[in-house]
Amino acid sequence: MPSVPVLSHDAVLRAVTPGEAVDRTADAFVRHHEGAWSMPPKTYLQSPPHGDFRAMPALGDGFAMLKWISSFPDNPQHGLATVQGVVVLSDASTSVPLALVDARAVTALRTGAVAAVATRALAPAGARTVGIIGAGLHGRWTARCMAAAGYGPGVAADRRAEAAEELAAEFDGWRAGSREEALEQDVVCCVTSGGAPVVHLRDLHPGLHLNMLGADGPGKAEATVRAVGASHLFCDEWAQASHGGELTAAVEEGVVTRDVVTDLGAVLTGAEPGRAADTDVTMFDSTGLAIQDLAIAIAAFRAWEAGKVEAPSVEL
Repeated sequence: MPSVPVLSHDAVLRAVTPGEAVDRTADAFVRHHEGAWSMPPKTYLQSPPHGDFRAMPALGDGFAMLKWISSFPDNPQHGLATVQGVVVLSDASTSVPLALVDARAVTALRTGAVAAVATRALAPAGARTVGIIGAGLHGRWTARCMAAAGYGPGVAADRRAEAAEELAAEFDGWRAGSREEALEQDVVCCVTSGGAPVVHLRDLHPGLHLNMLGADGPGKAEATVRAVGASHLFCDEWAQASHGGELTAAVEEGVVTRDVVTDLGAVLTGAEPGRAADTDVTMFDSTGLAIQDLAIAIAAFRAWEAGKVEAPSVEL
């Protein structure tokens, strides 16, 4: 077996800038919609009462990938990150392993990147200001990717005031504020744990675009069913979103059906329209796709190949 580089959390974040993550993620959605990239369904392995593991495979551009990732909400109490895991990147023509990549960094980059991709495709042309609800790791990378895509200034809101203040301090003109102040912005990105709704029907205003990033599994939601039902709906992939995303509760209650939800890839390729009017409220449900992870993993591997980052190697 060949020597395989191990790209750490910090190495991945040095290898792939927020701007590159946005571009790579947009390209992945297009390639997947056109059939050039493939992605079997995500598989959940519950580990009650601690959390769950997720196996996410994808194939594209001569690479095959398996992302083995977890979500263990109580981990911070033990000094551990909530999200942990590894990405295995292989040669799709020989099956030879090419790299082991930190999944936490890949997830943070692609979570933030898809918010910027969806905003470019779905928000009104004049939208600029940003609200971030949830200023944890993924909230910070969402803000970084949104800023890299030209959006801002913004308002960061979090139950932990210090987290919101720390995020806002990274960017000129941003500030910490309340949930209500964040929801007054042109584009709002919800990046909470999905344990309780943070967007209600009363919070919607004409022209608002919502990126719902936290409800990535069964039983999670960041918006009420009434708020979801009142929005023009888009998602990363219907199969995932309808069974383990922001749309799930509304689907189960019969408020939302397949015919009123458009996949983001279809909008990016021009196969389907985006928002119908500047006054619409649009909502994008992101559950996290393996094709996004593949795009970021390939970018990190290419950066290592080019000598832009260093990584230790292991013999398998």
